[in-house]
Amino acid sequence: MSTPAPGTNRVTRFIAGRRTAWIVALLPLLFAGWVISLGEAEAPTDPSLSLPDGYGITQATDLEERLTTEESSAAILLWTADSGELSEQQLGELRKAVGKGPFVVAEDRSAVYTVVPVDAQDSSEIREQVKDLRAEVKADAPDGVSGSVTGPAAIQSDFSEVFAGADVRLLLATASIVAILLIITYRSPVLWIVPLVVVAVADRLAAISATQIMQNVDFVAWDQSTVGILSVLVFGAGTDYALLLISRYRDELKREESRHVAMARALRRTFESVAFSASTVVLGVLTLLLSVFPNTRGLGLACAIGVLIAATFAVVVLPAALVVFGRWLFWPMTPKVGDTQLVDGKGFWHKVGRRVDSRPRTFVIGTLALLAVLMVGFSQVKVGLEESEQFLDTPPALVAAERLGESYPAGTSDPAQVLTEANPGEVLAAVKKVEGVTSAMISDEGDGVAMIDAVTAAAPGTDEAKATVERIRSAVDGFDKTYVGGGDAELIDVADASNRDRMLILPVIVLLVLGALILLLRSLITPVLLVITVVATYAAAMGISWWVFTFVFGFPAIDQSVPLMAFLFLVALGVDYNIFLITRAREEALKFGNRVGMLRALTATGGVITSAGILLAAVFAVLGVLPLVVLAQLGIIIFFGVLLDTLLVRTVLVPALAISLGDKFWWPRKLPTPAAGEGDRDGSTPLAGTTTVAG
Repeated sequence: MSTPAPGTNRVTRFIAGRRTAWIVALLPLLFAGWVISLGEAEAPTDPSLSLPDGYGITQATDLEERLTTEESSAAILLWTADSGELSEQQLGELRKAVGKGPFVVAEDRSAVYTVVPVDAQDSSEIREQVKDLRAEVKADAPDGVSGSVTGPAAIQSDFSEVFAGADVRLLLATASIVAILLIITYRSPVLWIVPLVVVAVADRLAAISATQIMQNVDFVAWDQSTVGILSVLVFGAGTDYALLLISRYRDELKREESRHVAMARALRRTFESVAFSASTVVLGVLTLLLSVFPNTRGLGLACAIGVLIAATFAVVVLPAALVVFGRWLFWPMTPKVGDTQLVDGKGFWHKVGRRVDSRPRTFVIGTLALLAVLMVGFSQVKVGLEESEQFLDTPPALVAAERLGESYPAGTSDPAQVLTEANPGEVLAAVKKVEGVTSAMISDEGDGVAMIDAVTAAAPGTDEAKATVERIRSAVDGFDKTYVGGGDAELIDVADASNRDRMLILPVIVLLVLGALILLLRSLITPVLLVITVVATYAAAMGISWWVFTFVFGFPAIDQSVPLMAFLFLVALGVDYNIFLITRAREEALKFGNRVGMLRALTATGGVITSAGILLAAVFAVLGVLPLVVLAQLGIIIFFGVLLDTLLVRTVLVPALAISLGDKFWWPRKLPTPAAGEGDRDGSTPLAGTTTVAG
């Protein structure tokens, strides 16, 4: 029986084994193929699932559902004169087209509208019905009259239209960027294919597994944006893990003739970093289960499933697949035994390390000063977008709503809706007395519930409209089971609930990440410093992004969900790079001491961290292919945050802090004294790569 190769263990030898590698690579792929054949579950369409639990808007929506046994919404059909007033002949033709439905003529006779119900079971049916209504409105319009459709159903249709085919566009854009960056990173025409295929399969497996699981979990919900963010996260995290593994594998191939032994060693040394990184990200995203929004809870669960699958494929399927194909994958830069290892090289990151080592305190002060300047914009961030500001390009329904507001009271397109089980006449009388309400009427009754539509003088989404809704809530507060819904009520409650989530979840994320780093490093100073740098990176990214939003894109504010989501992903993913660097630094410091160990770690991992960061930043920027402001904002913030983290914080600030603090950086853990010639505490021994290192 042959002696096991040193630096390996039974599991890594099985994954990379000569006889077992192809089985390890093939079986998970076959299983994934079976799961993928099931297809994604259909996203739920219940509107209350995107609303915060326990808030007035949600209770109003629940009462509204009792008014009908079918999934229903409403559309406003609007006709406007191309110039001046509508003539009697035009009004007659339109009245004939409307039939028995309501026929509301503007006081200035410039427009007329009617309201029609839209009954549908899912978003695709709503899109089809709204499409038909738009065709009918234009067909019924006399000469000199323009027709359009707005209202809740039309807005929902335009929103879902954004995601029609979006999963394919997002997948193609993400895969293309990953492929290009992998080709640039490895400078090989073939190597990039293996990690890309593995990560792509993991992505599809994650999307389908997550939606199928969430379909059977009552307290979560999801929509197409959930799947889009999940896909970006799986591609980003999965490729990061792949870069780390392949970098270590290539180094081991320069020491070991057998690719199976080389991979077993590389995997053993990489596994801890990937496992802790993935575990920390999973814990981070699971904090979203504390949210009062079902869709946010669904995103947390989906991302946790996705990261687990991405990490598993990175440490099981990918190493086995790489071993099956052999060294030739690296062609034309095939690693040979005896080639200089990355850690002993004199490349760019070796030079950066020496520069940082020469004046560590200067680099600490300089990088902190730069981050502080970028943080200035953070203090100016405004949170909360109106409905009309949610899209990068204004959809037809919102254009029609703006036109409706020109001829009718501004709140006509989205009235406040009072749902009550109390005496509807008394509630109606109270609503009519509210300042800012131009008209109110009972629009529906049934099953002991009445709905009152209250049109406000102010345009929907404005501060004046929200103030009117607050006054309506105060006016009906004394009635039993009476709640106020509508777009403005939703904006108010979503803002309150989002603030509640931020106040609760942000500290929990920080504490979880801090605890994970303490557990991994068995140190106190290092984890605290790393968490502080991650939070500082987030603040700087928010600051620079706000300037971009304001001066480049003209966004008036950021969406309510963006601060929490950006913080979560930047902190959780920032831990990846912390772990990549610090676990290697600890490994090297045990041999060479703190200073030389940190600089050897930077030399070895600087390129990997930078490549991974650029790739992850680019992947999140792909969210901009979807014309929703919230996703564009999230992608831009993470783009800047990851670049700052990998190009400045993780590769300059952290090494400078470690060198400045010396062994105190690892307190209370004590590093052993390096053997003679390997390095020392005062840094008298030259860095690896400048002289031959003994041992």
